[in-house]
Amino acid sequence: MAALQQISSATATGVLNRLGIRDSHLRGLTCWSPGAKVVGPALTLQFMPKREDMYGLEEYSDPERQLHRHVLYRAQPGDVVVVDARGHLGSGVFGEMMLTYFKAKGGIGVVIDGCIRDYPKVKELGLGLWLRGVTPNFHTQTDIVPFAVNVPIACGDRLVMPGDIIIADDDGAVVVPVALAPKVVEEATAHAEWEEFSRQMLAAGGDLRKYYPLTEEARLEYEEWRKKRGA
Repeated sequence: MAALQQISSATATGVLNRLGIRDSHLRGLTCWSPGAKVVGPALTLQFMPKREDMYGLEEYSDPERQLHRHVLYRAQPGDVVVVDARGHLGSGVFGEMMLTYFKAKGGIGVVIDGCIRDYPKVKELGLGLWLRGVTPNFHTQTDIVPFAVNVPIACGDRLVMPGDIIIADDDGAVVVPVALAPKVVEEATAHAEWEEFSRQMLAAGGDLRKYYPLTEEARLEYEEWRKKRGA
């Protein structure tokens, strides 16, 4: 996980594209915690449309029936909770109290295809937040309900499996299939190195056509640059 910490969401989605995962960006979710960066395994929560015969008023009399609580009970240090809230803009999946608990358990961020509530307080917790928005409503006040925990979900129009790696920063959130994580690290490390060379050349007035992407001539210069650095 430490090696993945060095990889940006932009680099991750580019590398995954070359590995055959065409688009790993969780669409429509923006960073509500500017400057935050999280990398961690996905703990998933699925919401579904409310149907009265399956989700009655008993939910309010017995908090332990509320499955959005159970996903937080399972949280381990370093986890990222990823929620399919159906893109709903009227239901706050979590609020201040729930996320205070999650933070105390070592949770590092939430990625929600939907909203949270109590944002003025939540933003002070220091969690990474990638959301569609915020709302004053609580989670079942409208027409969706928490339905399943740690199952495959759709979030931002992308499949997220429990345990997949989330890389999220100011650019957005990306899902990395856990089986591809070692290859992503390998390719992203090489990518970051030649980009650093290109960055230096462009900052010194180099020709964009030569240095991004590298031409054959520029690649020879890059190899010399690497040798001088002891790479």
